[in-house]
Amino acid sequence: MADSKPPSSPIPEDKETGIHQHKSITDDIHPTDATDASPKHPEDLAAEAQQAANAEHSMTLLQAIKTYPKAIGWSVLLSSTLIMEGYDLALLSNLYSSPVFNRKYGTYNAALDRWVVSAAWQSGLSNGARAGEVFGLIIAGWTADRYGYRLTTIGFLILMIAFIFVLFFAPNVQILVLGEVLCGIPWGAFQSVTPAYASEVAPVVLRPYLTTFINMCWVIGQFFSAAVNKGSFHHQDEWAYRIPFGVQWVWPVPILIGVMFAPESPWWYVRHNNKAAAKQSLLRLTSRNQPNFNPDETIAMIEHTNEMEKRVKEGVTYRDCFRGVDLRRTEIVVGIWLVQTLGGQNLMGYFAYFLTQAGMDPGNSFSLSMGQYALGMVGTAGSWFLMSRIGRRTIHFSGLCAQFALLLVVGCLSFSSANAAVWAIGAMLIIFTFVYDFTVGPVTYSLVSELSSTRLKNKTIVMARAAYNASNIFVNVMTNYQLSSTAWNWGARTAFFWAGTCLLSSVWVYFRLPEPKDRTYAELDLLFEHKVPARQFAKTRIDPYSRELSGEKKLVDDH
Repeated sequence: MADSKPPSSPIPEDKETGIHQHKSITDDIHPTDATDASPKHPEDLAAEAQQAANAEHSMTLLQAIKTYPKAIGWSVLLSSTLIMEGYDLALLSNLYSSPVFNRKYGTYNAALDRWVVSAAWQSGLSNGARAGEVFGLIIAGWTADRYGYRLTTIGFLILMIAFIFVLFFAPNVQILVLGEVLCGIPWGAFQSVTPAYASEVAPVVLRPYLTTFINMCWVIGQFFSAAVNKGSFHHQDEWAYRIPFGVQWVWPVPILIGVMFAPESPWWYVRHNNKAAAKQSLLRLTSRNQPNFNPDETIAMIEHTNEMEKRVKEGVTYRDCFRGVDLRRTEIVVGIWLVQTLGGQNLMGYFAYFLTQAGMDPGNSFSLSMGQYALGMVGTAGSWFLMSRIGRRTIHFSGLCAQFALLLVVGCLSFSSANAAVWAIGAMLIIFTFVYDFTVGPVTYSLVSELSSTRLKNKTIVMARAAYNASNIFVNVMTNYQLSSTAWNWGARTAFFWAGTCLLSSVWVYFRLPEPKDRTYAELDLLFEHKVPARQFAKTRIDPYSRELSGEKKLVDDH
């Protein structure tokens, strides 16, 4: 369809993003006008938005699956990009148990009479990826807002394919670190894009399942890492570590082909004043044979929420994340991800390390690692059942308390020199993996996606995940030095240190983490706007559609 404007007419530009509104670079349908010629009256918009919100609240899980089957598929596809990160980060900790890898990239330790990768280089390898992820997060925070989630994912998948070559052909540990830094850049981008996309393409009832599936992707990657290591461990040449690195090419190519056909988020189009494209995107995410689904009302709900947030805050810059009500939301989202690093879960990746220290054959330790990660997948799937009945806040807090108790047990077992004690430590780490992937691990992704405002979601997630990576650098350095036989050599007593940080994290969660279960984004906006205490979120009744989109105060009743 030809543009109705004369060629000489100026193209309207979004003042906040700098993007021209009449045609989106990711627009699959290339609508004539990105802006509506006749915007709805605020009362009509609120009425339609309320109808859509009521429909989402009354929608059962089965109805949501029937209505949004394509949204589920596209969200799962984009989330699967994080399988690669879970694979590689688990790969490194497992490769430290490989004699061939240690001979290639380590140094000979006369005292131990074996080749080892020093604690300093282990930290460099682990933290190289984290440093690269920070750069990727920053870049993706800009590109996702400007060009959309789909094109951002496509671009970084292409970079991922190229950067794997550096890992595969690394001649020494220095180039291996460089490869980790480069691969970390697309991983960082995927970390910010996937939770934002999953939370925006799904209705309220599906949101926790699709966002927590991201944790499942991590565990799947870890499982494959242990499986590939076990399969390649018998090699006595360079293929003992090149095969695990080369397997990383399996993921990006098919994902890239699929993402090329993925629809953009309707929320992204609405934020760029392109409601025609938003509706077409929504139709591509939903089933056409659901008579009770009204796409116009859903778009009205998205637009209403967007206008509510614009009324409270006009800007969408990183600085706006620290202004007004968004300061609290930023603190919570950052805090949630910091808790994930400080709860002791870093010890899970050293399961094979503890078993080989006890004298187990490395090949058998990889088999048990596969069992550990398989249990993690069961835990993540179990969390979906849990979240449909219990609030996210309760699950998260209970999980931290259980982790604290398990870490204390591991620390106490460290005082025994018996071989059975090391086996018991391994058993505790398996239980810890299940508890983490049943509670804190998956629920974190649901919380960070829901508690940030929709207009600042991508930037909030970017900053929170960057803080997570910075924290992980500290955690990785500490853990490597705590466990390394060439450094502090604390052994399992390391668990006492992380039990302390886990306890502090649980105190923060109790007082600061609100409950977003069964809330639309408009309802969450209103709860934050009225500064409702975290422990009162679940008890507060609200109606964001009781007033026009003026400056009038919305209804908020406590009981």
